[in-house]
Amino acid sequence: MPNASLQNVGLILIGHGSKLPHNRQNLENLAEVLRNRSKFKSVEIAFMIRDTPTIPQAIDSMAKQGVTKIVLIPAFLAPGIHTTQEIPELIEIKEKQPHLKALGIELVYGEPIGSDERIADILEEKALKALGQEVKKDSEVLDAYSVAEAGRIVDTSMELIRQAIGPELEKLPKSKVPIVERVVHTTADPEFAKLLVISDDAVDAGVAAIKAGAKIVTDVKMVKAGINDARLKKFGGKVLTYVNDERTMVLAKAEGLTRSAAAMRLAIKDGLDGGIVLIGNAPTAAFELADQVKKGKVKPALIVAVPVGFVGAAESKEVVAKLPVPYVITRGRKGGSTIAVAVFNALLSMAEGKRYG
Repeated sequence: MPNASLQNVGLILIGHGSKLPHNRQNLENLAEVLRNRSKFKSVEIAFMIRDTPTIPQAIDSMAKQGVTKIVLIPAFLAPGIHTTQEIPELIEIKEKQPHLKALGIELVYGEPIGSDERIADILEEKALKALGQEVKKDSEVLDAYSVAEAGRIVDTSMELIRQAIGPELEKLPKSKVPIVERVVHTTADPEFAKLLVISDDAVDAGVAAIKAGAKIVTDVKMVKAGINDARLKKFGGKVLTYVNDERTMVLAKAEGLTRSAAAMRLAIKDGLDGGIVLIGNAPTAAFELADQVKKGKVKPALIVAVPVGFVGAAESKEVVAKLPVPYVITRGRKGGSTIAVAVFNALLSMAEGKRYG
């Protein structure tokens, strides 16, 4: 959820703009990472030239999202004419417009990336890679621990978890226990043992769908990134997310939908019957899915709806819980992409015949 002091702050990342699609995609990828960190109310992108939205268009769009302050950061490496003159002039012109003043929205302009030490780390990694040397990611390094030691740590963690939430686990059918354990292990928050609600048929439906090679649709790329494709492919399944699909952008604009809602509608149009839907971030995706289920336009095998936030998150999950479809939700505002991933990975482990892993 957004930091209390940032609940009404929107962030716009400004790129130069290019006709080449990878330029836009790189900036959008960075925005997606920041969205999933949930520090700001909203994160969008804008371009100086050759692409849209323009800086003024992005400011107007952000102003409609209920923010009181918009911070604009140029995704440029060093200061130059663009960052010191041209972009500030565009922002200043926009700031003087009466409709923006009437809304009481403050525009704040930040610095370009600069010679940050973290950039040096990336450049070093690129150099080593160019030389053909292996560069291990942090996630591939087990510090000083062997694989066996890592396994022991997981076992010890599970023992501690079972001690902490024993009373809650005793109330559950054995089939639901691995999901609760996995979520608590992922979050290090025993409260999720009380917040998780798993419908009676959810585990069987989810495991059966995975074994049948069902389509998996996620609301954001962060959820997709948390799923092991190699493990899923053994069952013939695949993971898709539509949030950055060009068709989603067109549909959102044409129908006046949020991008997440448009992405869900597009996923349903492409075929989602018998699939699994994982929603970890966007309440509007959950509302859209629920509406389409009620209209009889889609019948997924399982819905995992655990969006996080102060606006719409709790309500969207309660709507899902009333559908005639197996579901896993978290009560209230808490949730997030990591929860959706944890639930799915627990189901995937069960499909593989494991308790967890």
